[in-house]
Amino acid sequence: MAEEGLVEPVTVAAAGRGRPRQLWHLTASGNRRFPDGHAELTAALLGTLVDQLGAGALDTVISAREAETLKRYRHELENAGDLAARVEGLAAIRTREGYMADSWQEADGSFMLVENHCPICAAATSCAGFCRSELETFRAALSADVERREHILACARRCAYRITAR
Repeated sequence: MAEEGLVEPVTVAAAGRGRPRQLWHLTASGNRRFPDGHAELTAALLGTLVDQLGAGALDTVISAREAETLKRYRHELENAGDLAARVEGLAAIRTREGYMADSWQEADGSFMLVENHCPICAAATSCAGFCRSELETFRAALSADVERREHILACARRCAYRITAR
């Protein structure tokens, strides 16, 4: 698959001893191999929602989803003591949700949360409010400063977030 340009390796620094972990990421060509009717349907529904009810209705829906997601994340992270544990827990949650997430601590003490896949890319492409909501949810769930460093919608290979304590 790598020779065909369908996947590319992603090397993740080892947390301790041993070789770095190597993950694989689908390229745009690889993603196109899988039919995705959800993407077209999602984009069409978002367009219809805005056309019929106005942009404010879409903002209301995104805000409601943000509140529900934040509540769930806070519940799942409530026993994570320090920021490192919260970031690791959030990466695990996001991986379960299909984002192929990973996290690590940088030499300066900050943390990185990286999402190697975006299962809602079609929706996010149609409406940047999803990405804004994601960033705000991370800030609130982690009780930390979160800065997006890489963004799939800005033609990056992944979304990456730098996280620092407040």
